Amino acid sequence: MAYADQKMSGNRVTALIVVAILHVIVGYALVTGLAYEAFQKVKERVETFDVKEEKPPEEPPPPPPDQPLPPPPIVAPPPPISFTRPAPVLETVVTPPPPAPVFTTAAPAPPPPPPVASKARGAKPKGQGSWAARIQDNYPSAALRKEIEGTVGVRVTVGPDGRVSGCTVSSGSGSGDLDSAACDGMTRYARFDPALDAAGNPTSGSFSTRIVYKIN
Repeated sequence: MAYADQKMSGNRVTALIVVAILHVIVGYALVTGLAYEAFQKVKERVETFDVKEEKPPEEPPPPPPDQPLPPPPIVAPPPPISFTRPAPVLETVVTPPPPAPVFTTAAPAPPPPPPVASKARGAKPKGQGSWAARIQDNYPSAALRKEIEGTVGVRVTVGPDGRVSGCTVSSGSGSGDLDSAACDGMTRYARFDPALDAAGNPTSGSFSTRIVYKIN
């Protein structure tokens, strides 16, 4: 019984060792295969190209030792720039003061000329007593025979020459003979100072009066 157990234990250990070795082989194979495939893929993607080396620029040959180097060109310094500005010139303008206002008093307006006195007037009888008597002396004969008396009112127009140019009876006496004799006598005998206009020049006017016929 003990021998059989020992035999079984040795076989189990051997089997475990074999299984472990197989796992190691399989893992190695897997790892190796995957790494190969990855290497192939990377290899396919890498593009190969040639790198050409650039030649360095050729340096100029040094001058021969027996010839001296030319002196550097003489560069004149730029002229100095002066920033001095001239002083500003100030001009003083003297402004005279404004003239003082002159107040003038307007002269009063001259008074209007006095109105010119009008020289106008109406006609005036001249020597009325004498020519009135002459008119009454020329009593109408028909009225005298009939012993007719009366008073005649007349209105006459007097021309610029002072003589009667027209006559009308303003109030009758009741007798046509007396009325006609009154206007006829005024026209023949009456004399006037003619009427005057505003400037004093003779003009036409009018005059009214009454002639009384009475038998003495």
